[in-house]
Amino acid sequence: MKLVIAIIKPFKLDEVRDALTRIGIHGMTVSEVKGYGRQKGHMEIYRGAEYAINFLPKVRIELAIATEQLEQVVETVAAAAKTGQIGDGKIFVTPMEQAVRIRTGETDTSAL
Repeated sequence: MKLVIAIIKPFKLDEVRDALTRIGIHGMTVSEVKGYGRQKGHMEIYRGAEYAINFLPKVRIELAIATEQLEQVVETVAAAAKTGQIGDGKIFVTPMEQAVRIRTGETDTSAL
């Protein structure tokens, strides 16, 4: 099993969710986060004053998947989240040792 973590632009969330649903991935956890990478923030003007916005709004998506689905999921998320502009985000993949569905007690891939 794998845990896929994707940090993407907020306006791409619905496209990513729809693309994952089409390939049979139905469960995910979504969090609103702030951060920066190569973008390093930007300047904004509010009421004539210039402000540095150091942390940009992003969305963090977490997916627990079977190892066999990994390649397809990563390709799907990358394609759906891509704008071609700086700040499109990153995808991280980590091994997941165990999963337990609390309601039924199912474990590992049957719990996903």
